[in-house]
Amino acid sequence: MTEQTPSSDEGGEAPCFAPLFEEPDAPSERQLAQLVHELADAVVIADADGAITFWNESAARIFGWSPAEAIGRSLDLIIPERLRDRHWAGYRGVMASGETRYGVTLLEVPALHKDGRQLSVAFTVTLLRRPGERPHGIAAVLRDDTVRWTERRQLTDRIAELER
Repeated sequence: MTEQTPSSDEGGEAPCFAPLFEEPDAPSERQLAQLVHELADAVVIADADGAITFWNESAARIFGWSPAEAIGRSLDLIIPERLRDRHWAGYRGVMASGETRYGVTLLEVPALHKDGRQLSVAFTVTLLRRPGERPHGIAAVLRDDTVRWTERRQLTDRIAELER
């Protein structure tokens, strides 16, 4: 029998994965790695300097760059040029402070496809760190939101037109 961990109701945070691995039917590390590789959403991991260190097949599908083309390159690969200064100021701030509001708040921003067309993506991030240390990287789970964003924009434009 595994040891009970405190729940959030008891004042502590219940760990998500450690107790799972003690259970006989818990997913293995291999299964979790397979999940990340095959997830329908893009998973992009970058180091503290913004160099891409992981790029799953859904990132390749959404952005057009294969993992071999993306890994080792800067996140500038998918950031529109007009937004890069703002992005990097925020990125450096997050790496220095170790805090981000986009771990729980969905961020919607323009992004670039390999062919140059603009996309709209929605994502959250997780800071990668060892306990007690500053982040050494960031993982983002992204979804192509272009169709929904376009529909929402058209609806907003139509409402404004009708209000005139």
